[in-house]
Amino acid sequence: MNLQQLKNKYFDELKQLYDSREIVVFIELILEHHFSFSRTDLLMRGNKEFDQHQIELLLTILERLKQSEPIQYILGEAHFYGFVFKVNPHTLIPRQETEELIYLITKTLTIKNPTILDIGTGSGCIAITLKKELPQAEVFAIDFSHKALEMALLNATNNKANVHFSELDILNWQKQESLPFDKFDVIVSNPPYIRQSEKPLMHSNVLNFEPASALFVEDSDALVFYREIAKFASCFLKPQGKLFYEINEAFGTETAELLNSLGFENTLIHNDLNGKNRFVSATKAS
Repeated sequence: MNLQQLKNKYFDELKQLYDSREIVVFIELILEHHFSFSRTDLLMRGNKEFDQHQIELLLTILERLKQSEPIQYILGEAHFYGFVFKVNPHTLIPRQETEELIYLITKTLTIKNPTILDIGTGSGCIAITLKKELPQAEVFAIDFSHKALEMALLNATNNKANVHFSELDILNWQKQESLPFDKFDVIVSNPPYIRQSEKPLMHSNVLNFEPASALFVEDSDALVFYREIAKFASCFLKPQGKLFYEINEAFGTETAELLNSLGFENTLIHNDLNGKNRFVSATKAS
């Protein structure tokens, strides 16, 4: 099997599941990851022959794609804000809109040497990227999942970012006798915010593969994480410290009202590039 035949097979067997551009991206990512192929190689080396071992690898990947497994889990990595992060089913796949959260924080932060906490860090993409973008910051990150923290620590090592990781369930933080940090200039979180009732709207590649505990909340208390994180921030943000959330687009107003009711100031709802309510920022009162 040569490269052109491989491309034809991928298109034939995936065209019912993905659009043509997605299939092209899959092929590009797979061949770059496993064989260091560039886009030029894809155009110029159509006669490139694969050996039997390579063919078996490529066909195994094809079968996994046919089961709707995310390409990031198949390759074991995802690209985020120009960095590469290892991912597995214990961590969410970093999303493009979360890159916008990084940009929002870095463009509005005026403190030269901030202390930052990322709550629910998962792969570590937010904490690590903030450390890379703000080298003078001291960055902490917590998650309740030990396996997610293992991946986050690996990503910090691979990206040469000094981030302090701790295992902590933010819903039970008040039961802890002591916490491994002091007060922060910035607290940021992209917590679970998809309601159980929204599951029918989700694609199978998310529902069947990404960790449900990092995605879903009960409809009866959709803001549970935002409320508990805000209470935590009331204790652990410095006066005039900033709180940043990624949110469910359906709950922008409710999230802002929650923060106002807990004494936060300058509460703002921010749209993402698609014009959807996606982020909320607020300031702790002096």
